[in-house]
Amino acid sequence: MKFQDSYPPADRVPLVDRRDGHEIEDPYRWLEDPAEPRTRTWLAAQDRLWRATAATLAHRDRFLARLTEMSVTGLVTPPVWRGDRRFHLRQSTSQEHPVLYCDDTPILDPMTLDLTGLTTLDDWQPDLEGRRVAYQISRSGDEKADLYVLDVASGAVVDGPIGGCRYSPVAWLPGGEAFYYVRFHEGVFLHRPDGDDRPIFTRGPVSYGVQISAGGRWLMISAGTATGNSLWLADLSAGDPAAPRPHPVQDGAHARTAGAVACDGRLYLLTDRDAPRRRLCVADPAEPAAWRELIPEDPEAVLGAFTVLDGDRLLVSRTRHAVGEIAVHHARTGARLAEVPLPGSGSIASLTSRPEGGSEAWFAYTDAVTPPEIWRYDARTNATTLWSAAPGRVALPDVRSHHIEYASADGTHVRMVVVALPSPGGPRPAILTGYGGFGIPLMPGYAADSLAWVEAGGVLAVANLRGGGEEGEAWHRDGMLERKQNVFDDFAAAAGKLIADGWTTPRRLGIWGESNGGLLVGAAVTQRPELFAAAVCSAGLLDMARYHLSGLGPSWKGEYGDPGDPEQLAWLLGYSPYHHVRKGTDYPATLFTVSAADTRVDPMHARKMCAAMQWATGGDRPILLRHEQDVGHGARAVSRSIGLAADALAFLAARTGLDPA
Repeated sequence: MKFQDSYPPADRVPLVDRRDGHEIEDPYRWLEDPAEPRTRTWLAAQDRLWRATAATLAHRDRFLARLTEMSVTGLVTPPVWRGDRRFHLRQSTSQEHPVLYCDDTPILDPMTLDLTGLTTLDDWQPDLEGRRVAYQISRSGDEKADLYVLDVASGAVVDGPIGGCRYSPVAWLPGGEAFYYVRFHEGVFLHRPDGDDRPIFTRGPVSYGVQISAGGRWLMISAGTATGNSLWLADLSAGDPAAPRPHPVQDGAHARTAGAVACDGRLYLLTDRDAPRRRLCVADPAEPAAWRELIPEDPEAVLGAFTVLDGDRLLVSRTRHAVGEIAVHHARTGARLAEVPLPGSGSIASLTSRPEGGSEAWFAYTDAVTPPEIWRYDARTNATTLWSAAPGRVALPDVRSHHIEYASADGTHVRMVVVALPSPGGPRPAILTGYGGFGIPLMPGYAADSLAWVEAGGVLAVANLRGGGEEGEAWHRDGMLERKQNVFDDFAAAAGKLIADGWTTPRRLGIWGESNGGLLVGAAVTQRPELFAAAVCSAGLLDMARYHLSGLGPSWKGEYGDPGDPEQLAWLLGYSPYHHVRKGTDYPATLFTVSAADTRVDPMHARKMCAAMQWATGGDRPILLRHEQDVGHGARAVSRSIGLAADALAFLAARTGLDPA
């Protein structure tokens, strides 16, 4: 197929924004409106082009079958205890969505709510006594949830719907009748059975958090942005829950701090204030601003989570160069007492214990060939035992992980993990991926799409770029705002390292990124197109002059910058992929994937970028758009995830020369 002759026509409008000395061309602004008749016609034609191309991908069915086999591992999460009751999610090998359990009894299955599979269980929180559960569900991928209350014993819905939620924290008051919850970007509200919800804490359109201590006495409230938050603590025993009197723990600091009053009655504070890799502090809840350091910052590891056990034992999880570890500390002195035995060198998540204390803790563990499983630690014996394996098992390839360090453009040393089958050597088709944003680390973990690629003979490389959280908050800040270009330089240097070390060649190297990682891919193909044969850009931010006008863009100004500020607009235009598409460039084969119901990243980014690259490309490598209805940015049915991954892998295989046979 000669792709340049197949692209749907797209009018280039001579529209130019003149802002702060910049002339910003935007010829495809009409594609921002999904209801515009021209947009609908163009999108339908793009869909026909993608489907015709997808039908020719030689290994699509093979990847689909293997991904289906590798995805039957299911899911299980650590228990959340309320008295003698334990709550957790479990997803069998045949289920499309996780199911909420109380002990061994399923109490909420999204598929019973909606047989189409388009309803997702976004969040849940049992009350302090374990008799009721507040749960949030959204539909068709929009992540705009309604909150309901379920009676555990009868299975009846006894309250709701309550709107305005989006993965909203919930903090139950004792008795299971009333609770605090967050309305997205509005504030913290108190809900009572009479439905008279009232705001109890607001600070404008920021991100809020709320939690309550095990006995229901201490209410913790947070409010902030990506660069820092404020924290308050209220003693609910001193008055009306509808009018708490919060006292500042941290107010206005350019740092992120999370706190909790533990079972020993002390306020613990996990903070990056004066500690980019985080430290743990303590305070008397009666004087919450009077901190003292308990566990200092580790110069080589990022402190992740903690939980308090009986006998003054404190478990602390850390990430050391993207590998998880858990240590036992003395809760009063902070002294390191022991290491928790782990099943391997992988990732640790969801460290939990009983709210009232005890000697046990639970955590999730995963690595490249181990689906997430739950382990139990007993402080009395310092022993770790498997609590729950993944529901399903599958035969997996014998892969090898290689930890590589390389220098970025400014000399900064960056780490990368390369996963491949044992091989006598020689360049192979490869996928390079990364994220580099919001302080989010890319950790080792089981991923069916990664394993399917490696099993087929490909190389997978994961770069721990600046902007992420692999090396702490300083690493994050070195890849945000005016330093965002560092992320793209790190990624290009990773590609150069793979090529220089003989893992692959530019003709056999593909890249793949999602969301902020989609921005990364967009910047890579516009800044260094000669390095790559193919790219998959999923739900990417691509027009950085207008990203703040749709989706969750307004809340990301602290990460990227504000296009309304002249200086920050210049940063954004310096790398905005849409504005760096150049006529006549031989761009890599590129597949944009979007979901119509995405309320985080507007699909208009991909529509505009796809049209621009189809017009500009000087070669005949395809520029395509895969547009999917009734799903969004987050959770989706397993079968939909498998279909997307199979399409992406088949596209990359076709353009990099990977032949699974």
